Amino acid sequence: MIALLQRVSEASVSVAGQTVARIGPGLLVFLAVERGDGPAQCRRMVERIVGYRIFPDPAGRMNRSLEDSGGALLLVSQFTLAADTRKGSRPSFTPAAPPETGRRLFEAVVAHARERIGDVQTGVFGAHMAVALVNDGPVTFELRVAPDSGAA
Repeated sequence: MIALLQRVSEASVSVAGQTVARIGPGLLVFLAVERGDGPAQCRRMVERIVGYRIFPDPAGRMNRSLEDSGGALLLVSQFTLAADTRKGSRPSFTPAAPPETGRRLFEAVVAHARERIGDVQTGVFGAHMAVALVNDGPVTFELRVAPDSGAA
């Protein structure tokens, strides 16, 4: 499972011209589910996302997590993060989980995140989305949780 975290002062998602999600200060997270990911990866990724210390403490150091800061969370599914781009001029999406698995596990990540921090905004799985954000810093990190070789 791959997550691209962006610390934002605000972010929103629109589908067909309608805003479906909006947050103030917090994290915008693009999430890709890979083949082999399962429930264990969902739980671990949420732990990493909400506990990753990328918000400033009173001294201005990145020493506070999303949970510590009380920031908002916007999760957006993005299977293209799982693309294999090592060769050629066209990405291969073979590493990405099939859509039905991706949807199920994305929804599991959302559920776990809501258990941890309450309100979690989301994009619309599988939709063409317009994502707007103001990156705070800029601060952007990639997190990975390795898939199990035998998981579905």
